[in-house]
Amino acid sequence: MSSESNRRIGVPVFLDTGVVFDELTHARAAEIIARYPMSRSALLPLLHLVQSVEGCVSQQGIEFCAARLGLTEAEVSAVATFYTMYKRTPCGEHLVSVCTNALCAALGGDAIYATLSRRLGGIGHEQTAGEPGTPGSITLEHAECLAACDHAPVLTVNYEYYDNQTPDSALDLLTALQRGDKPHPTRGAPLTDFRANELEIAGIFTDLEQTVEAPTASEPTLRGSVLAERTGQRAPVMPDVVEFPPLPVKK
Repeated sequence: MSSESNRRIGVPVFLDTGVVFDELTHARAAEIIARYPMSRSALLPLLHLVQSVEGCVSQQGIEFCAARLGLTEAEVSAVATFYTMYKRTPCGEHLVSVCTNALCAALGGDAIYATLSRRLGGIGHEQTAGEPGTPGSITLEHAECLAACDHAPVLTVNYEYYDNQTPDSALDLLTALQRGDKPHPTRGAPLTDFRANELEIAGIFTDLEQTVEAPTASEPTLRGSVLAERTGQRAPVMPDVVEFPPLPVKK
């Protein structure tokens, strides 16, 4: 019986890549784990570390995290399938996430996604154009919300922001990525690639100074705070004691 026919609905399946993580990855895992009083708290960054090596979370990645943290594979799988940032198929050199939540969609996010999908051969959500991990390969995905409504419509490349996009500007960005360029994001650190970015999310920085010095705030984002300061507005002070209404009596 084939492995496909053995799969049950709702049971997560991870790729069996056969990868053996090298000494550097083991050393980085130890560095990450040492930051936490309880080792299991390191699971999220450890999964990102795995993705920095393989471009996804494989079955071997699940086993690696479980063994290093003293967890069961089921515990690790439950986390890896809950968060959308953990991928079960290898990503391209770049992960392009287009916000198609309500505001971005209304302002052009759906059109941007459709335009990029057509250029990439009609691929759908979390599908890749090109051989994953090779130069110029692109994974495209819908993003539920990128928390940048003040710059809508937005997209991210490897989680770095490109604000106030249009179908044409997004297409220009995609073309640049495919030819090997790395246009600087609107905000944030210089663009790298998906796997290098995953290593930073895991907490391993090859150039921390350059990363933290990158601009992240913008005029639209800060406008409310600036106006409040000019007009002397302040949030109400919380009282020392708050009286809550009595709970209803159980019958």
